[in-house]
Amino acid sequence: MKARIKFILKSGKEQSLKRLHPWIFSGAIKEIFGTPADGDIVEVYSNRDEFLATGHFQTGTIAVRVLSFARNKIDDIFWMEKIRQAWTAREKIGLVDFPGTNAFRLVHGEGDFLPGLIIDFYNGTAVIQAHSVGMYFERQRIARILKDILGDRLHCVYDKSESGLSGKSGSISPGEYIYGYPVTRKLKEYHNIFEVDWESGQKTGFYLDQRENRKLVGEYCEGRRVLNMFCYTGGFSVYALRAGASMVHSVDSSRTSIQLADINISHNFPFDNMNTQIRSHCQQQYADG
Repeated sequence: MKARIKFILKSGKEQSLKRLHPWIFSGAIKEIFGTPADGDIVEVYSNRDEFLATGHFQTGTIAVRVLSFARNKIDDIFWMEKIRQAWTAREKIGLVDFPGTNAFRLVHGEGDFLPGLIIDFYNGTAVIQAHSVGMYFERQRIARILKDILGDRLHCVYDKSESGLSGKSGSISPGEYIYGYPVTRKLKEYHNIFEVDWESGQKTGFYLDQRENRKLVGEYCEGRRVLNMFCYTGGFSVYALRAGASMVHSVDSSRTSIQLADINISHNFPFDNMNTQIRSHCQQQYADG
C-alpha cells in the first residue's frame, strides 16, 4: 500500500480552500511529506496541521486539483456518486431529454467538482477529455461507471485526453475507444443534424457550449446575408440557413473542417430543386495555409 502523501500549506494559504476553491497553486505549498508523482492522490493540511482537502497532484503551477474537502476515500463509490450527481443535475434541468437534442456536456470539470475532467455526450458516444494526469489515470473506471449509470443510452466511450495533456505526451496514449464503438456520428441540436469528428476535431469534436448562441444568432438571420468566419464545421451556418438567411458564406483555414461543414449543410438541406439556390450561395471556402 502506498504511503500517504501530505502537503502542508503556508500560513494564510488555506483561506481559498475554506471558500471551496478547487485549486492549490505550487507557491502556496510550504512542505511535502512523501514523494508524489503526477496523478497521485494527496492530502492537504494547513500550517496548523488542519485537514483541508484531498486531490490529484500534478507538477506545474496548479499543484493540486481538489476532489474532496472531506476525508473521503477516492474509490468506486466516490466516482459513482460524483458522476451520478452530474447526470442527475442535467436530468433535473432537462438536458438529458431536451426536445430535438441528444448531445450535451455531462461533466464540466470544476463546475461538477471534478476538476480536470470533461465528458461530452454525443447521441450515444461519451467523449472523455482529461486535463490532469490524475483524471487520465481514472479513465477506465470512469468509463465503467458511465456504462452503469447510462445503461443502454451509452454505446461507446472515447478517450481524447492526449490533446488536453500535450505537455505530458510521454505518458498519455493517443485517442482510443475504451468502451464499445460508435453506432452513429450524427447528433441533433434543436432538430438540426450535425456530424461530429471527435477523433481529430477540435476540443471533444463539437462546441456544445455554443448551442444557445447558435440558436440566438439564427433568430437574427432571416433574409440576411451572413458571413461565418472561423466556421469550423458549420454550426452557425446551419442555424442561419434554417432561419431563412438569403446567403451564408462559411470560411475556415482547415480543409477538413470545411468538408465536414459541407456535410452538415447536406444533412439539413438535401440537394433538391428547392434548395439548389441555397446551396450555391453557401459554397464553403478555405485557405491551404
